[in-house]
Amino acid sequence: MKSFEPLTDSVFYIMASLTEPRHGYAVMSLVEETTGGSFVIGPASLYTIIKKLLKEQLIVLHDESDSRRKVYMLTDVGRQTLEADIARRKVMIEMAEKGLERREVCDEEH
Repeated sequence: MKSFEPLTDSVFYIMASLTEPRHGYAVMSLVEETTGGSFVIGPASLYTIIKKLLKEQLIVLHDESDSRRKVYMLTDVGRQTLEADIARRKVMIEMAEKGLERREVCDEEH
C-alpha cells in the first residue's frame, strides 16, 4: 500500500460516509446528523473534495447514478486509505486518553 497524507476532518467524514453508496446531499446530512450539528460540510466544500477524491481514485461514481443525482462510493484504495487514517486517529486518541488518565492519577495523589 502506498503511503498517504493524513486526511482532513472534512475528507475523513466524506470518505466515511461513502463506505456505502450515497449522493452528495445524503453525505452532508449524514455528517451533520452523526455529529449532532457540530461538524457541517457545505455544498461547495463537499463537491470540491468529491472532485479531488474522484481524481485520486479514492471514490468512484456508482452505477446507480442518474442525471439528477450522482451517487459515489469508496474504491478499494479509498477503503485502505480510510482504514489507515482510522488507525492513525486511534493512536492519537489512545495517547491523549492515557495522558489524561495519568494526569487524573497525579491530581488524586496530590
